[in-house]
Amino acid sequence: MGKIRTVYRGGSRFYIHPQRPDVVHPGVTSVIGMLPKQDFLGPWNGKMAAELAIDSLNFVQQMAERDRAGAVQYLSGAARRYTKARASLGSDAHDLFERMIRGEGGLTERDTFGRFVRRVRADLEPYRAHFAEFLEAVNPEFVRAEDVAWSDTHEYAGSFDVWLRVWLDDNGNITPDRSGTPHLIIGDWKTSKAAYPDVALQLAAYARADFVMNGETGEIEPMPTFDGAAVLHITDETWSFKPVVIDDEVFAEFLRLRGTFDWQRHGSRRVLLKPIARKSGGKLVTGTQRRAQ
Repeated sequence: MGKIRTVYRGGSRFYIHPQRPDVVHPGVTSVIGMLPKQDFLGPWNGKMAAELAIDSLNFVQQMAERDRAGAVQYLSGAARRYTKARASLGSDAHDLFERMIRGEGGLTERDTFGRFVRRVRADLEPYRAHFAEFLEAVNPEFVRAEDVAWSDTHEYAGSFDVWLRVWLDDNGNITPDRSGTPHLIIGDWKTSKAAYPDVALQLAAYARADFVMNGETGEIEPMPTFDGAAVLHITDETWSFKPVVIDDEVFAEFLRLRGTFDWQRHGSRRVLLKPIARKSGGKLVTGTQRRAQ
């Protein structure tokens, strides 16, 4: 056994079984990518390019005078560069959250002036402060993080963010003193502008997998039964901890997308057959004409 490897094929991520390298399953997020793309993406891309042009008129004009094609490429890539930068920040924030919840020294402790003992990058500081507030308000017990959920039954895999144990009263409210009933939940950190409904598909797939695999060693264990799921939506301005529904209906929708994934990659290749009539030699030739010849 060893570290679980992934590969990209046709823009999708696939996970390779650590003991059976011939077994390769698509990633959960690639399956969820079969959802219809949102209508706002086109207008948003245009808005990002327009804002960049207005905010840097003189610079763009000077660039266009020297290299018009380069200026066009610079403006048209505004949304892509923003998305890449946000993804990098989100990845760094996820790493920070894992270190904090594992209790790495200095990341949550404060000095006598209320300042965190250990410094982090300026752009990560608001995320660190809000995550520290979450830990204080919820007081969860860390169980597991950043390992792989694996399903042979439905042939998918994916890396989850965290398992937590939280304590709730009879009304489902957090009891940070842990006086309520403990609940094992599977969770996800989101640092995007908003938390979107597809997180339910993601968490339902992880929770219904057959096994959990250690991402470093490949060690395999049965997937436990979870009491629920939640998403921590955390930004540089605020945070919120929201329960997420992962019932049978949600999982059934994920499985429909799993079927769509296979259809797009394999089934769609077999439905368009060879022409039985086509233009030939500059004029249309039909089957009736061929039989009459």
